[in-house]
Amino acid sequence: MATQHSRTAARVMMAPAVILLLGWMLVPLCMTLYFSFKKYLPLRGGDLGWAGFDNYVRFVTSSAFWPSVQATLIIVGGVLIITVVLGIVLALLLDQPMWGQGIVRILVIAPFFVMPTVSALVWKNMFMDPVNGLFAHLWQFFGFAPIEWLSQASLQSIILIVAWQWLPFATLILLTAVQSLDGEQLEAAEMDGAPPVSRFISIILPHLARAVTVVVLIQTIFLLSIFAEIFVTTQGSFGTRTLTYLIYQRVLESQNVGLGSAGGIYAVILANIVAIFLMRIVGKNLDK
Repeated sequence: MATQHSRTAARVMMAPAVILLLGWMLVPLCMTLYFSFKKYLPLRGGDLGWAGFDNYVRFVTSSAFWPSVQATLIIVGGVLIITVVLGIVLALLLDQPMWGQGIVRILVIAPFFVMPTVSALVWKNMFMDPVNGLFAHLWQFFGFAPIEWLSQASLQSIILIVAWQWLPFATLILLTAVQSLDGEQLEAAEMDGAPPVSRFISIILPHLARAVTVVVLIQTIFLLSIFAEIFVTTQGSFGTRTLTYLIYQRVLESQNVGLGSAGGIYAVILANIVAIFLMRIVGKNLDK
């Protein structure tokens, strides 16, 4: 049992790491909050004094704000649906005995280790190019006119690219859960005559609930800040400007640090609302 002396020593030893982590998080947040109340234009006069809540009002009343929030939520929701559904299917398939199982698993997981900018470039030039892309040749083979994916189906294209990157992560987590499933329970249900669909709904799906929760929580945190894929492919045009990309445009392209900082505070608030919603609704599975 730990004594008072040992607990005190542990706190003293952990204090530098805790202070460092707090500083790591709080300093950027405090600076963003500070600049959000300033009229700061680096290339157009510099610090022009306090702006009060003008930056917040301007950012939220701009015509680009709500479309960017909508685009963000659509991309996050679309990627989550694809990765969770296909992740479950792939996890069940990869759990079956097959020739070259190890190689197949590595190939399925490999896209997760590709940099977002590289994967976006590959999809943009090799798959979605309306002239030389693989999809264009497939469309022509079946007698259809090629689609300009990044302009005619821009949101769907971004969702497809990001889902391709995150599908291996979901598959890996769900495969681990599938492998921990009690085989005797499945065999007993099969001997009782339960069809595969009933076994999946009654036994497999409830068993995967915690793994699905972990996938949704972790992916949502990262997907809310998606940027590289949009920058490489559409640069925010054709309705793909997310909240993160809008903040980038305000800070770097418009050189308005105060307005962009106000957008950053809105992004923090949105992320916390989503996190609280997920923890209260979805995260209950973690306590079971």
